[in-house]
Amino acid sequence: MLRSLYTASTGMEAQQLKMDVIANNLANANTTGFKRVRPEFEDLLSERIRAAGQAMAQGGTPPAPLEVGLGVRTAATTRSMSQGDIINTGNPLDVAIQGAGYLRVVRPTGEFAYTRAGNLRIDSMGRLCNQQGELLDPGMTIPVEATDVTVSSDGRLSVRVPGRDVPVELGTLELTLFTNPAGLEAMGNNLFRVTQASGDPIQVRAAEQGAGSFQQGFLETANVRAVEEMIDMITTQRSYELNSKVIQTADQMLQRLTQMR
Repeated sequence: MLRSLYTASTGMEAQQLKMDVIANNLANANTTGFKRVRPEFEDLLSERIRAAGQAMAQGGTPPAPLEVGLGVRTAATTRSMSQGDIINTGNPLDVAIQGAGYLRVVRPTGEFAYTRAGNLRIDSMGRLCNQQGELLDPGMTIPVEATDVTVSSDGRLSVRVPGRDVPVELGTLELTLFTNPAGLEAMGNNLFRVTQASGDPIQVRAAEQGAGSFQQGFLETANVRAVEEMIDMITTQRSYELNSKVIQTADQMLQRLTQMR
């Protein structure tokens, strides 16, 4: 009887964590470049009451074991790397990444971080940076007098300057690939850092070595589907209620036992 109480409690904890993940997905439904997360569960070690093939006192050797599961636990949270929708912003400094790859930025500490958010900005010195003012790497500086900023699909950034008939190329936006991008650690602010699970970063040009391409004037939205998250929320709530019902039923059974004379 007590076994069912503890087993149901693990189920409630698992469903609570899943609800937390769903809440975070929905909260970031409008976050540029956000990738939805899903929890993955696994069963706990079962309690073996009798092993398969073990001789019984009354004779015979049952071919199947007698085991009782002890509940569930969260094994990991997996980030879906599917492409989000591309929306038109008309801002020349917005670039959507179509396909694999991350932009690399330099944090104030000197650490590299990686992002799918292509809503770039220009700081007070004309340098390309992200929303938090962290500089893009490789760095590029746009002259004050520059007009008509253009980013090609392979990342070449060029501008027009007074007195020049042809555009001036300032540099090339590069992308970073990972063997296992799902292994990156989320840092907040749309940033990720390298971990042992993600593998070493591979810096490449856009549209090369399996990397995606840039689309200027567009942004990649979150790959969260609100309807799917709502369905998951309903099933999670029902699972939580069922586990709580098991606890209530086990409690009633224990109460009945204590009242027996």
